[in-house]
Amino acid sequence: MAPGTALPVIHGPAADRLRRLATYASVSAAALLIVVKFGAWLETGSVAMLSSLVDSLLDAAASLVNLLAVRHAMSPADREHRFGHGKAEPLAVLGQSAFITGSAMLLLAEAARRLISPAPVENPPAGVAVMVCSIAVTIGLVAFQRHVVRRTGSVAITADELHYRSDLILNLSVIAALVLSSAVDSPLLDPMFGAAIGIWIVYSAVHLARLSLFQLMDHELPDDEREKIRAIAQSHPEVVAAHDLRTRVAGPTAFIQIHLEMDGGMSLVRAHQISDEVEAKLRSAYPNAEVIIHQDPEGVEESRSNFPRRVAAR
Repeated sequence: MAPGTALPVIHGPAADRLRRLATYASVSAAALLIVVKFGAWLETGSVAMLSSLVDSLLDAAASLVNLLAVRHAMSPADREHRFGHGKAEPLAVLGQSAFITGSAMLLLAEAARRLISPAPVENPPAGVAVMVCSIAVTIGLVAFQRHVVRRTGSVAITADELHYRSDLILNLSVIAALVLSSAVDSPLLDPMFGAAIGIWIVYSAVHLARLSLFQLMDHELPDDEREKIRAIAQSHPEVVAAHDLRTRVAGPTAFIQIHLEMDGGMSLVRAHQISDEVEAKLRSAYPNAEVIIHQDPEGVEESRSNFPRRVAAR
């Protein structure tokens, strides 16, 4: 494959293995960062360092939830869950966002307390060294997670990668707080940076909540994907038209429902064969999709669900 060429999305056991590896990597990285940041916070007493430690504790909790959610989402459909367990991923992400928001509020309260009663930061070089180490570990983890997201499209790994990517900005902010508070001898800078980081954490939590609601509310696939699905269905020479396309996503699985119009004089057996051929084409383009096709005779009047195309916000 030529350099710069996008890797193909994979499905099945290979994708499951990558998702599991990503969850193990994030939990391990978070545990390592908690240990080193806790030691640095004891050494420096910095609110900014405390904010980073809190964030790593949240990362560990979120990553552990992700690990369990991804494993559950990969479970096959059963009698009680005929559509599978894919929504375990966005449910976990929604829980993460609520937990992260609550912890950010506690961090903002601590920053406010230190603004009222300032205290100097001790031994800033030790804190800077720990944060540089944290950045190196986080960069490696984010690079691996982005690879997994490109190959699998997992929403849980996407959420995990998002807040670890935000950690890079957080860690740089902590370094800036430690260096500036030491250089200008202003104890107010440290809690101000800590408060700013807390606000950033809340922003990230809101983004995660929106990402999970996209799937939990059965949001349609993007318009370009819907047009692609419609084009595939109508590419069959014996399909006159396609309508009533409905789509949604649950974890790693996409669900596609569509009506096909065909010659009303053909046999039911032939209509069934055509539907199977269209379904095979759709599964080739969307290997991890559940496809349901309804056959309609051409020219029959019936009520149809027609919704206007979404207009992109300016």
